[in-house]
Amino acid sequence: MHIKIGTRGSRLALWQAYYVENILQKGGLTTEIVLIDTKGDQILDRSLSKIGSKGVFTQELEDQLRDGRIDIAVHSAKDLQSELDDDLQLIAFTERERVNDVLVSHNQRLSLGSGETFVVGTSSTRRVAMLKHFYPHIRTVDMRGNLQTRLRKLEEGQCDAILLAFAGVHRMEYDGLIAEHLSLDEFTPAVGQGSVAIECSQQLDEEKRTQLRALLNHADTETCLLAERAFLRRLQGGCSVPVFGLAGLENDTVTLKGGVVRLDGSQILKQTQSGPASAPENIGIQLAETLLSQGAAEILAAIKQNL
Repeated sequence: MHIKIGTRGSRLALWQAYYVENILQKGGLTTEIVLIDTKGDQILDRSLSKIGSKGVFTQELEDQLRDGRIDIAVHSAKDLQSELDDDLQLIAFTERERVNDVLVSHNQRLSLGSGETFVVGTSSTRRVAMLKHFYPHIRTVDMRGNLQTRLRKLEEGQCDAILLAFAGVHRMEYDGLIAEHLSLDEFTPAVGQGSVAIECSQQLDEEKRTQLRALLNHADTETCLLAERAFLRRLQGGCSVPVFGLAGLENDTVTLKGGVVRLDGSQILKQTQSGPASAPENIGIQLAETLLSQGAAEILAAIKQNL
């Protein structure tokens, strides 16, 4: 069985594709990596919120899934829109990496809680809003581009530090630049952070689909991400909206912590919902409904108006 794997061309995206390829080859499949350029890779002079979050890193991959040029698309799960078109589906989520955000800098003495004012680069509205809420003395600058581009900008002095997901930093072997691991209580991550999502067309051969899922899917991670993605979907949030969510699984019970923060950091709404692992999406929907009833709808409407 031969599998064509579609991926973006950044080093981190390629790490994900080779990671998937290695698992498939160990499972006896032959593979082929297909590089695909996306709108998010092409437009680097505007923030993600200005070019639109839906499909910014996925549309071109999904086009090739539909016409059969690739069998699967490999995505960072946190970059994947919460709603897929009916002719596409997610068939696997790989085992999740540590989910924390980290502060990356050549100055290892830097800490958000030190009281010192310095400049942090990030392209994430969630991270900017959380910095404004918890650490208003920190200044921010928009930082687009792949990990290596951002590190170059750091070295050029465009900022003193960068806020990134630990998973990407670790996978690119830049652990030595981590100045601080951020608290999950304060910096609850983006939905899906730390996992690789595998997408395919509904038309993909059923035998291929079954084999891919058997080799690639990590059941516990999938359960958690189904809860998180249902939460994001009900809130109608995208990767450019400061919504956060993190689910954990223990003794067949899923606990989902999630919320939304105003762009200026003036208010954070956060709640927790637990329920049976057999119905993770219900947990996400229930949490979203609770937050909407407590004012999240108004916050999200204001956010979308200002993006």
